[in-house]
Amino acid sequence: MIHSERIQKLNNLPVNNTSNFIVYWMQSSSRTEFNHALEYAIEKSNEIQKPLIVFYGLTDSFPEATERHYYFLLEGLQEVESNLIKRGIKFVVQKISPEIGAFEIAKDAALVVVDRGYLNIERKWRQFLSGKLDCSLIQVESNVVVPVEDASDKEEFAAYTIRPKINKKLNKYLVPLNKRKVNFSSNDYDFTTLNLLDLNNILNEFNIDKTVKKVSGFTGGYSKAKLNLQEFISGKLEKYETMRNNPVYDYQSNLSPFLHFGQISPLEIALEISKTEGQAKKNYLEQLIIRRELSINFITYNLGYDNYNTLNNPRWAEQTLEDHIKDKREYVYSLEEFEQAKTHDSYWNAAQNEMVITGKMHNYMRMYWGKKILEWTETPELAYKIAINLNNKYELDGRDPNGYTGVAWCFGKHDRPWKERPIFGKVRYMNANGLRRKFDVEKYVMKIKNLDIYNN
Repeated sequence: MIHSERIQKLNNLPVNNTSNFIVYWMQSSSRTEFNHALEYAIEKSNEIQKPLIVFYGLTDSFPEATERHYYFLLEGLQEVESNLIKRGIKFVVQKISPEIGAFEIAKDAALVVVDRGYLNIERKWRQFLSGKLDCSLIQVESNVVVPVEDASDKEEFAAYTIRPKINKKLNKYLVPLNKRKVNFSSNDYDFTTLNLLDLNNILNEFNIDKTVKKVSGFTGGYSKAKLNLQEFISGKLEKYETMRNNPVYDYQSNLSPFLHFGQISPLEIALEISKTEGQAKKNYLEQLIIRRELSINFITYNLGYDNYNTLNNPRWAEQTLEDHIKDKREYVYSLEEFEQAKTHDSYWNAAQNEMVITGKMHNYMRMYWGKKILEWTETPELAYKIAINLNNKYELDGRDPNGYTGVAWCFGKHDRPWKERPIFGKVRYMNANGLRRKFDVEKYVMKIKNLDIYNN
């Protein structure tokens, strides 16, 4: 079922019935399973009796994207192409700024459907297209369980304020999405498109940061995401409640990279997890739905999410960090020293190296990592910039609402005041002793050293 709350008109133009086909501009939901935008486009294709073309635009100027990100994305697009062909739908992938490519292909379109992205650049792309088209542009939201505006019409203060609002709506939206039959094949349409069978050749033509290489531990695509989900449910979920914050062991779902690229739906994950029993299910759904959609709420209603000065942090957090800005810092590091893991702290260095090597840092260590950047940098403004830079450059799930919100949390966002301390003021503090009390942190350091040896 596609609820009307997921559907939004981005312009006031009608369907152009004299045109040849419908276009689904796929950008943030790079999958064929549980994709509300795709199924809506198929519905409209059958309704107005015109074939559907799916378009994807690849730009090499996406902010902070590296070879690591592009490779993972392209692996997912390979699977999308294969699945669309089986359903009789032409998939067109072009090297072009997405909004320009969508406009070009939509010159002959009766209707354009687009999925929803939340970053400022994604909003600008959709705004551009809405002002250029000669036909109707419909946005369909598919990367959240509860549509953003239906959950809340404002930026929420914390998890406890958005939780009851989302829980009130959950039963309505926790329903499967059935695939529509495709009545009009578009496979015979002839468009210039990239050859997704040769990813290395595609990447060679892209002017991107190639110093951050693809990782061996993650392969992109829906089938890999689904395999991760199945392995998590069968082998990890039972111990998730007690072990998820222990980075020595792997009891996390590792689905965040796939969610970032839209390669698996949070709705599908939630429905699968909901079939299980026990407290672990509740804890995981808290992270997947409440915490993740709190992040998307933040990005949606706060356009200054990527800059400390426009972050709109709680007043108490802004004031307390300002009050302590001149406190003596025992250690101060540059971006380069942080990036190369050249701090005095072997625990922090291990976390940084885990991110650089694997493309994903354990969530508990991410908190420590961000807190220490705040502690070891001259100003909160610079610390925020450094943390965002490193997170976006190396994390497969960087450059998205969860990434920005996770960094902002280290500076007091979505949190409460704590005991006052130097540098941090009343912002929550973390230290190495806390890590030692919680798990065998030396074992974690050795685990990352072994990864480092293996990768060198």
